[in-house]
Amino acid sequence: MKINKYLELHKRGILSLLLLGAFLLSLTYIPWSSDLIHAGGRSTINEVIRSFFNPDLSPHLLRIGFIASWQTLAYAVASIALALIIAIFLGVLSSGVLFESVFIKTFCRGLLGFMRAIHELIWAWLFVAAIGLSPLAAMFALAIPYGGILGRIFSDLMQDVETPQILALKTSGASPMQQLFYGYFPASFANMLSYTMYRLECAVRSSSILSFVGLGGLGFQIQISLSDLKYNEVWTFLFFLVILVVLIDIWSNLLRRRLSQ
Repeated sequence: MKINKYLELHKRGILSLLLLGAFLLSLTYIPWSSDLIHAGGRSTINEVIRSFFNPDLSPHLLRIGFIASWQTLAYAVASIALALIIAIFLGVLSSGVLFESVFIKTFCRGLLGFMRAIHELIWAWLFVAAIGLSPLAAMFALAIPYGGILGRIFSDLMQDVETPQILALKTSGASPMQQLFYGYFPASFANMLSYTMYRLECAVRSSSILSFVGLGGLGFQIQISLSDLKYNEVWTFLFFLVILVVLIDIWSNLLRRRLSQ
């Protein structure tokens, strides 16, 4: 047992050294000179830092921030709702708990892998080319990769359900569908909910990034303020984004605490 632990620590040490060496090697490719930061870069950095301590808190801008935050949250929730439908359907099929067909399981796992392998920005470009600049394109762009990620997690969670609980259902004559709803889902629901709430936080951040496809919200306002070099407004909208993510995290903790009672 001690030998296995020693070998595991030895492997981790070698990997850490390799990663550190790769990082140090990458530093040699950076042109370290006075031209590394352009002429106006230092003044811009100083202005950004000063704006952090002096955000624009005018009533008009705060009103815009509240409306943009609501839009961002609405689009993120809509995207996660669509992703959940995809994840539950493909996750159940790829787990093999409902059908024992190897073909169905392999096909669905491959489909989930394909969906999550492509970044949401690339999906956004594809949907913009297909249906134009609209919030619908951005929601699909978020729902597909997140559906692939959630589907894979849901599949693994259902496969890790303790067998005695499922064996009890099987011996009582429960059908595969009954085993799913009375065995697999209840046993893995808390973990599914926890990871879904985490992905909702990610969707809020991603929906801000996808402002260029017509989604609007906080990302769109940040983009406008950056274009006008109004960094105090940028920090105001960034603070709205941080507060939104923190509130979702608090909501997630409350839900988990209620489920554990």
